[in-house]
Amino acid sequence: MRHNPERLPATMMRSLLALSRLIDSLNERVGRLAAWLVLACVLISAGNAVARYGFNLSSNAYLEIQWYLYSTVFLCASGYTLRQNAHVRIDLVSGHLSPRARAWVDIFGALFMLLPACAIILWYGWNAFLESYRIGEMSGDAGGLARWPIKLVVPLAFLLLILQGASETIKRVAFLRGWVGEDFTGSDGKGRLEVPGLGKRGREQ
Repeated sequence: MRHNPERLPATMMRSLLALSRLIDSLNERVGRLAAWLVLACVLISAGNAVARYGFNLSSNAYLEIQWYLYSTVFLCASGYTLRQNAHVRIDLVSGHLSPRARAWVDIFGALFMLLPACAIILWYGWNAFLESYRIGEMSGDAGGLARWPIKLVVPLAFLLLILQGASETIKRVAFLRGWVGEDFTGSDGKGRLEVPGLGKRGREQ
């Protein structure tokens, strides 16, 4: 069976875009879950205040679970935030560039800044979790919580961020190859690049 060399890049691009959609869906779900954790954090905080000042009851565990939830929200929602292109940007230069130039800037930033930095934090975060779990690390305060669960959140969160960084890179490569439109240039003011709307080349393949 002969392979058409012109079809191989198309097949690969379709597979990468399918992977990108899966990653986007994963981080969308994690982001929605993180939003519910905010509510849980507020309820626990309010309950702790009522118990402490109304009934003179309190525990360091209640305080620490608030910190754990708060940290989990901000860490695990980082991939979702990247998906929404809601991280802070300084657009003094890129705001004046063409869509293709901005795509190249994003690809460069992901490959040489975002992904390597996240990989380093993931590596050290995972080792820190393993050590914490091995020794059964606990809070230094009386009645506090185990430390290893929150330390596990760090590598998991940066894994999600790495996956989303890869997804955003795939979509920008697809844009440069004509597979998706220019949605990421900011028609909604957020700069999201949606995979499902294929560009001219994607529709023709």
